[in-house]
Amino acid sequence: MQTVFEAAGGNDGLRRLADAWHRRVIADDVVGHAFSHGFHPQHVERLAAYWAEALGGPTTYSDSYGDETSVVKMHSGKGDHDEMDHRAIACFDQALADVGLADDSAVRQVLHDYFAWATTTTMSRYHQSADDVPKGLSIPHWSWDGLQA
Repeated sequence: MQTVFEAAGGNDGLRRLADAWHRRVIADDVVGHAFSHGFHPQHVERLAAYWAEALGGPTTYSDSYGDETSVVKMHSGKGDHDEMDHRAIACFDQALADVGLADDSAVRQVLHDYFAWATTTTMSRYHQSADDVPKGLSIPHWSWDGLQA
């Protein structure tokens, strides 16, 4: 059975998805605020590498950019942002359609479930302070059956 990473088109497919999502959130009135002070020039490439690793692909993100702790810290200490989270998920769902990944209902659903879970749990867990994020976290892995223990 192929991995979610493979079903999503591998590195190229996730790069296209990350680019489509990034364009949508930058244009969004609510989510765009998170990027209003700038973003890393390789944001799309890094995001695609992160998703690839989480979805069963190569460990490029961990090998080259950081661990889960560094990712969660970037998203922490900004207070509650439920509306922003929901808008980011909606942008993700639209990006799936933009790149043709919404055509396969199983792929669309597993990618939606992964992104919604990551957005509303790991990336939203430490609202008060990035200093609360534990050291040494590993990137969670997601499969057709959901979060892998």
